[in-house]
Amino acid sequence: MARIAGVNIPTNKRVVIALQYIHGIGEKFAKDITTQVGIPAERRVNELTDAEVIQIREAIDRDYVVEGDLRRSVAMNIKRLMDLGNYRGLRHRRGLPVRGQRTHTNARTRKGPAKPIAGKKK
Repeated sequence: MARIAGVNIPTNKRVVIALQYIHGIGEKFAKDITTQVGIPAERRVNELTDAEVIQIREAIDRDYVVEGDLRRSVAMNIKRLMDLGNYRGLRHRRGLPVRGQRTHTNARTRKGPAKPIAGKKK
């Protein structure tokens, strides 16, 4: 089992798919990394040599912000918005949708399960 950026990569999947298990690497970045290292798209992780795994690891460390560093930077950006007290920061602080979605109905993912209101039945 290959370990890249602190994540155990699944061994029986194609390399492009397996790299997407790393937080911060999606389909495009995974394809870019494999072409940069020179690995064919249909190659599987268990077919990689140790040198290829090291090349992938070095390419990710050199060019991409992934896993803990990415999570930390996103959390710091949200914290900065909340400290500034601007509109987006207030929405984050209250646990409401940040990007202008309606909240009269829906928004249950951000707001949590519906709370019953006494005397609301019609």
